[in-house]
Amino acid sequence: MPEGPELHLASLYVNKMCNGVVFTGPVRKSEVSKSPDVPFTCEAYRITATSRGKEVMLTLTPMKSDDPKRRVKAGQADRPMDIVFRFGMSGYFRFTTEDELPKHAHLRFYSKEKPCRVLSFVDARRFGSWQSNGTWQPGRGPCIMFEYKSFRENVVSHLSDRAFDRPICEVLLNQKYFNGIGNYLRAEILFRLNIPPFVAARTVLEGLESEDSCENEKPVKKEYADTKTPDRASQKRLKGETGDLLRLCNIVPLEVVSLGGKGYDPEKADYSDFEAWLQCYYVDGMKSVRDHNGRTMWFKGDPGPMVPKDSKSPKSKKRIKKEDDHDYTDKKKVARSRSASATKKLVRKETVAKTPKNNKDARPKEAGSKRRKTEISAPPHEKKSAARKRKSSGSSAEPTASCPQRRSGRVTRQNGK
Repeated sequence: MPEGPELHLASLYVNKMCNGVVFTGPVRKSEVSKSPDVPFTCEAYRITATSRGKEVMLTLTPMKSDDPKRRVKAGQADRPMDIVFRFGMSGYFRFTTEDELPKHAHLRFYSKEKPCRVLSFVDARRFGSWQSNGTWQPGRGPCIMFEYKSFRENVVSHLSDRAFDRPICEVLLNQKYFNGIGNYLRAEILFRLNIPPFVAARTVLEGLESEDSCENEKPVKKEYADTKTPDRASQKRLKGETGDLLRLCNIVPLEVVSLGGKGYDPEKADYSDFEAWLQCYYVDGMKSVRDHNGRTMWFKGDPGPMVPKDSKSPKSKKRIKKEDDHDYTDKKKVARSRSASATKKLVRKETVAKTPKNNKDARPKEAGSKRRKTEISAPPHEKKSAARKRKSSGSSAEPTASCPQRRSGRVTRQNGK
């Protein structure tokens, strides 16, 4: 799921690609999307983007005409509109030609140039959403990256809230206080501070001040951006200067932002640098367990006293699923689908072949046994009458394929006579 750094990088991407581009016409929504229409149409407008935590806001600004006598046509927008996006599990922006429009482009903004280009909000799983004339969601706290002072004050001043009775790993996903933190960020932050994920959040955060005395000194940002595993000197400095969870909530996401397009690039989807940056999340040798909300928590060492009872690690299951989805080539996919379909056909044939045969075998045997029982139990005179009836019916009926020899013998005797 995209987290705070990814949404900020998405806003930087929009500003870079749409710089100097003039858009025109209505904002179009795909037919399959259940999200609301965007009631905005304009002959000429520009697009800019900003981010805050796990939200991105696009601002559509109509361009003023140089001719003062020229009036805005009816139905055309004359004021800016803000559209707030939440990316869900798989949302991102793409800027392409109209011919290269992505398959899951659910909201589209068309440029005025020729050939036309399109800014699209792409969301394959459709968990994302947008809100026309929207504002930042009021239930979300300040941004962990770019509103650090407000973020820190908001957490420290609300430590008496019942939300902080929960394990620290679960509280870190509470967007009321940690707007922008997601699953991989919480794992990386707790791992660097060697904090067990399932200890009470209040225990970890008590004693922290609302003001950060080391706010202007962030040596860890550079150290961790340059190397995956810090040396001993760096580790000592980490404990001495950055043993503050709230500070790490600001520093670690900014490291991802510093990766730039190498960390998040919707054009190339190259995440190799980002994967090299990870120290805990989905890293070999780390443990994983589902929290009370069903989210997978990656960690090292003791999970802590508040770990869910009878919790099982989803690590092996997840990796099998990941391999099934991504780790084989197209040829293997075709071979696998063919073998699966062949197996299904074989099972179907065997079932069809066995069932009628068994039924046929069962019925004649049953009928034969009944006939034998009748003949045995019947009196002698009834046996003779039954035999006469069978003989008479056999002579009157047409011969069947089951008794060709009897028929041929009869014909031979008649010819002999």
